[in-house]
Amino acid sequence: MKLKLAISSAIEALLANVLRSFLTMLGIMIGVASVMAMMAISEGAAIQVDQQISALGASNLTVRPGASRRGGRHSGANSAPPFTDKQVQILQQEPYVTAISARNSGSVTVVSGSDNWATQLYGTNVGYFETQSWGVTAGELFTQRQISQSAAVAVIGKTVADTLFEGTNPLGQVIRARNVPLRVIGVLEEKGQSSFGGDRDDIVIVPITTARNRILGAHKTTPKHVSSIAISVADGYIMADVQNQLEDRLREIRRIKPGSADNFRVFNIADFVRARSSTQATMGVLLAFTAAVSLIVGGVGVMNIMLVSVTERTREIGLRMAVGARKGDILGQFLAEAILLCLIGGLIGSALGVGAAELAANVGGFPISISPMIAATALSAAVFIGLFFGYFPARRAAQLNPIEALRHE
Repeated sequence: MKLKLAISSAIEALLANVLRSFLTMLGIMIGVASVMAMMAISEGAAIQVDQQISALGASNLTVRPGASRRGGRHSGANSAPPFTDKQVQILQQEPYVTAISARNSGSVTVVSGSDNWATQLYGTNVGYFETQSWGVTAGELFTQRQISQSAAVAVIGKTVADTLFEGTNPLGQVIRARNVPLRVIGVLEEKGQSSFGGDRDDIVIVPITTARNRILGAHKTTPKHVSSIAISVADGYIMADVQNQLEDRLREIRRIKPGSADNFRVFNIADFVRARSSTQATMGVLLAFTAAVSLIVGGVGVMNIMLVSVTERTREIGLRMAVGARKGDILGQFLAEAILLCLIGGLIGSALGVGAAELAANVGGFPISISPMIAATALSAAVFIGLFFGYFPARRAAQLNPIEALRHE
């Protein structure tokens, strides 16, 4: 049977009982819609994580003090002696370093006029903005000279700017952090939510010397202390190798004896976020598998209805065979009906899936990404379901005995 004739015959058979055809397609529609929505959410989450990796710095290594040990007792993370400006300068000379930042941080309440806001304050050097790929949308960043002078200047995030200076220009305004007046010289680019759920724009950044000397205070035992270091690694270096080199160099700088435990920790941020991405991908696969179950259930429904159709049309099949139709023609006819049934259901389900994904994005705040590949995958799955579950009824129809079929009541 020619393809055109098979399709025409399939359409005629489906239109002969529209309600039954629609109810049969319903399972396919729900299955395809579920697959599309879950894949769109999963892919959107993966893209969001990639963006967060870029925002954090995919080629960054972060160094923090480790746990100290006294008399066999560990004091917990970050309890070891902090780093110093001198150690940061030594690390800056390493060949794989393109930028290095020193940072101290603390929670403060900033005040502007009658308004106040609890936020995070970072004391950093000029390298911080390079390691974080962070610039300003208004004003300017502070300079090395201002760091040397412990200048009372601040660069603020968008959240702080919108909260304290809504409707007005924050540049040149004065905010107070722990009673220290700071002149706002810049507003940072918007970063949005971090991979840990925090607001990266809820921040005030000042020169590290200003933070140490005037706001957050100096460390009790370590002058010019640095709480954490971020290092941007040059292109062409393997991160794992650089991490090992950095750890060896830190042991030398911090005079750790061979065999002694390290009093620092080195984090590869990209690996951490990718691990989180892998978890999200696994959840996406599980959700897609759950949605695929609906598709399989819909396929069983298609097979059931096709078997009923074969029984109802036994005399028709016998008559077709009597006038010259071959087994391949009968097989093609019923396969075409099953595939067309699933394809139409898949198209409707795709539209429903797009709508469900958009609804999830608007109501639940889920990141989504609907690519042509997702639609093609969903439709291909629908066609495969039609082919797989339609084959048995079509084969049964093709193997009917023409004489027995014509006698069927």
